[in-house]
Amino acid sequence: MSLVKVLPGWAAIGLTVLAGVGSAAQGLANAEIGERTGSPIIGALVNNAGGVALVLLGLLALPSMRAGLRVLRGSRLPWWTYLGGLCGAFFIVAATYVIPVLGVAVYTIAQVAGNSGGGLLVDRTRLAPAGRMRLTRPRVAGALLGVAAVALAQLGRPVGDLALGLLLLGVVCGILVAVQGALNGRISTVANPATATAVNFAVSSAAMLPAAAVIGALAQLGTVDWPSGWYLYTGGLLGVTITVALLVGIRSMGLLRTGLALVAGQLGGALLLDLRPGGPGASLPVLVGALLTLLAVLVSGRAARGAPAAT
Repeated sequence: MSLVKVLPGWAAIGLTVLAGVGSAAQGLANAEIGERTGSPIIGALVNNAGGVALVLLGLLALPSMRAGLRVLRGSRLPWWTYLGGLCGAFFIVAATYVIPVLGVAVYTIAQVAGNSGGGLLVDRTRLAPAGRMRLTRPRVAGALLGVAAVALAQLGRPVGDLALGLLLLGVVCGILVAVQGALNGRISTVANPATATAVNFAVSSAAMLPAAAVIGALAQLGTVDWPSGWYLYTGGLLGVTITVALLVGIRSMGLLRTGLALVAGQLGGALLLDLRPGGPGASLPVLVGALLTLLAVLVSGRAARGAPAAT
């Protein structure tokens, strides 16, 4: 927990941006597995399986993780504090149905809008691990600028059917991501980021398995022609790393700024991945969007110095 307390703001931003780059790579790997196997849920299951395997190795190798679990048993945290992974599982399953209808561009904008609004709201509550933060003009301006930057980055991408119900579901997914970060952050402050990550993956996997069974993805696993390419199976490793980085960022910067820094990294990572051999090439809107999102992080950070948290 000491790492979370002493990490400077600029370092927390850098770490979260790097987590966003990793998130872009994770999304590409999971999507490619889903495409090659014919089921997006299989990509999510592979991601969770890799994360759980890494968590189990951590439990064997890291005394601090085992000690954190013992601390949690005696902490008397409310039961709902442990449901962050459930939010993540809902996000993954919902995205597999929403994206084919709305398209990646519209879904991304809706999700970031929900995440920014959810970050503002959760930062105002006692649920926020960094303490309550006032709803100031710089923070609202940073949230709006972040959404506008993402919208700009999506220019030129195909748009699907603008179904209002699914659009609202995309916004709800973004809000749940903010809630997930807050819940995992509360566990992290009591134990440590590694323990909070273990709880997140355990709960997420417990929710994903029955969902995959209902959808029929589990029945397909025995007949899947698994694709080659080791990088396709790094989603779990990246997921664990991203979760730990976000927990550090949330404690240091709050949910809103952490979410914006993550999006900046995702856009930057997408730009780098587009430059890979066979990729679509560089995109000026994505570059501008990434830079504007970084500006949104800085703008929203003015509140941290000018508006102390309310108690």
